[in-house]
Amino acid sequence: MLDLGAGTGKLTDGLLAVGADVVAVEPDEAMRAELVRRYPSVTALPGTAEAIPLPDRSVDAVVAGQAFHWFDQARAFPEIARVLRPGGVFAAFWNTEDNRVAWVAGLQRTMRSDASFPPPTADEELPEHPLFAAFERAEFPHAHRRTADSLVLTLGTHSHTVVISPEQRAALLGRIRDYLRATPETAEGEFDYPLRTEVIRAVLRGSPQH
Repeated sequence: MLDLGAGTGKLTDGLLAVGADVVAVEPDEAMRAELVRRYPSVTALPGTAEAIPLPDRSVDAVVAGQAFHWFDQARAFPEIARVLRPGGVFAAFWNTEDNRVAWVAGLQRTMRSDASFPPPTADEELPEHPLFAAFERAEFPHAHRRTADSLVLTLGTHSHTVVISPEQRAALLGRIRDYLRATPETAEGEFDYPLRTEVIRAVLRGSPQH
């Protein structure tokens, strides 16, 4: 299985937990180094969705966690199809806050930065490519137990809070902390942080042409 745009290995961890044989591809050297430190048994290669450093028909599945929105789809889909075996699957995952909960919707408005990039929504068109059968979408609700301080720490690891300037990041995290401390549901002690995992998947139609 290929973890494409693997970052520091958050999705890799789950794949290993279910017994998958994982190869990770990540373009950022620092993130790749952290993945290797955390999971030394995983083969981690430099590369991108548009230039995957694997042989033809070498994996049964390609997955992308919080990464698909960075792909140049016109170039990435043929590459993904190339490395998949016949009948292989491509799936993309996004963890997102459940903004159907009022206080979570308020938090989302508070935590947006110039680098924020929303995940797909239920009314958003699914991607299409002739090498793949029709994409399907599924949603999996869940929750994490958090305190205001631990949630601020978690949100501080999100890509849109990491890539902005240190000054912007400090101001953003300060706004988030103020919001959580002023909101009755999150002001004191532990609370459930409602989340949902959005998944899109498609099966390779057949053998890619070379």
